[in-house]
Amino acid sequence: MATIKIKQVKSKIGAPIDQKRTLASLGLHKISQVVEREDTPELRGMIRKVHHLVTIVE
Repeated sequence: MATIKIKQVKSKIGAPIDQKRTLASLGLHKISQVVEREDTPELRGMIRKVHHLVTIVE
């Protein structure tokens, strides 16, 4: 299946706890960190939840 690269572009400081946990479940812990994950509907939902903190890298 296809993969997707996700990059954290903003700090999680000041974000609600559920958004912090979503970033952690995505594997993101620091700004500018990039992770590669399998592209699934569940992953897209998590990205949508924290869309203002992350970006998709091509």
